[in-house]
Amino acid sequence: MAEGQQEHPLKVYFWIWTLLFVFSTFSYLVDYFNFQGYLRWTLIIVFMLLKAGFIIAIFMHMAWERLALIYAILGPPVVLLLLIGLMAVEGDYTVLTRLNYFGEDTTEYVGHGEAAEH
Repeated sequence: MAEGQQEHPLKVYFWIWTLLFVFSTFSYLVDYFNFQGYLRWTLIIVFMLLKAGFIIAIFMHMAWERLALIYAILGPPVVLLLLIGLMAVEGDYTVLTRLNYFGEDTTEYVGHGEAAEH
């Protein structure tokens, strides 16, 4: 073995494969049990991020890298996701402000459609 290289036991990889299988099963069960709305999408995204995190950490060997390299690789996507979230919030605000200004009913756009009538 070359100097500076590490060997990781196969047990770690089998454990992660098992976890990935379990999380994939949970993702399938979200559809099987017919979850709807925010709960459905929250569960799907949580399981997706867990699987992606394990793949990056173990199979791409990020768990054994220096912290500076981890930040250099994972930092930009995290910042992009943050900026996309901020743009989504601002986009909703802009749409609702324009609809309000032009006199349209905005309750259906913010999720109060039928609840506002009762």
